[in-house]
Amino acid sequence: MKVLIVSFYYEPELGAAPSRIANLAKGLKASGVDVDILTCLPNYPKGEIFEGYRGRFSMKETIDGINVYRYWTYATVSKNPLKRVMAMTSYAATMWAFAFKRRLIKSYDRVIVQSPPIMVSASAVMMFKKLFGKNTILNVSDLWPGSAVELGFVREGSTSFKVLSCLERFIYRNASSVMGQSQEIVEYICGMFPGKRAFLYRNLQPVTGSSVVKRERNPRLKIVYAGLFGVAQDMLSLLKAIDFKSIDVEMHLYGGGNQMDDILSYIKDGDKNIYYHGYVSKQEINEELKKYDLSIIPLAAHIHGAVPSKIFDLLPAGIPILFSGDGEGARIVKDCGFGLVSKFGDYAALENNIRSFTAMSQSEYSVYVTNCLDAANGEFSFAKQMERFCDFIAE
Repeated sequence: MKVLIVSFYYEPELGAAPSRIANLAKGLKASGVDVDILTCLPNYPKGEIFEGYRGRFSMKETIDGINVYRYWTYATVSKNPLKRVMAMTSYAATMWAFAFKRRLIKSYDRVIVQSPPIMVSASAVMMFKKLFGKNTILNVSDLWPGSAVELGFVREGSTSFKVLSCLERFIYRNASSVMGQSQEIVEYICGMFPGKRAFLYRNLQPVTGSSVVKRERNPRLKIVYAGLFGVAQDMLSLLKAIDFKSIDVEMHLYGGGNQMDDILSYIKDGDKNIYYHGYVSKQEINEELKKYDLSIIPLAAHIHGAVPSKIFDLLPAGIPILFSGDGEGARIVKDCGFGLVSKFGDYAALENNIRSFTAMSQSEYSVYVTNCLDAANGEFSFAKQMERFCDFIAE
């Protein structure tokens, strides 16, 4: 079987979105599927085209044995809604240059389209399903425009909301089948279009020999956050609310986003027990995680269908979780015993959860570690999910 994956994000970009698609592509390839990627020139999360890719309209490269076809996009991390829309629509337009590769497109048995960005996914469904008649599987990681309303990007009932809602129904209706990153997403789409074939595809992480370890706590508790610093996470408010120095724990940060400058300004005096380590690759962060005892996962708003990918990043490393938020992600962490949960904005409860971990014995702490490691090889096994997914797309 030969599969094309269409995504706005891909390696060497950093963050949950490119990691999710790269894991999908590598998992399919390891299962014997011939995989190609159609994406834009890498720019995420810095908002500028990476060195080595600048000054090009398109290019082809091979990463880990996978052919990657790239086209230009307007790159930005601006908070300005118009600029963000320009970034999405520019690639939604330039990707149509790939349509000239008719012989290559005819060779694909399946096309997997990532959504959001909804403009990009609508453009891809139009090209591959409507124009070329390919069996198209929609990979839905967030429910737009609903998520945009909950995050305050779009006002419900506005013109932009109505346009996005039309695009949403278009892609769900015309996709041959869908794969959702959460149970809420699958139920939402199947409720809108009963009978639509759907697969629950969580952003699980492969377990490697080096990732499965029994972990001992540091003498001083070390907490890590590795990911995007944006509106949906609002790490700035969390960092300001928790006095990590007074409770004698360390907070370590990796990644970037539109809150990064404000966070760096806040911690620049160096006396808050908060440390920023910059951007690191996926391979490097897996090694870095071994230094830490806990990870904070913030979800600033209850976004229907959203389950932070970081939950599944942490399981193979045996890192217990401090979940600050609500929804399906909070239920998974609590019900599976991966860590402790508090409502977002209830910083007193979050601080109490941190103190609870500092007061735990090593044996009590190890229960959470074991729960994470066992789940990575059981209910949330990447290998087992990939086997089921290959059967799904083959039908």
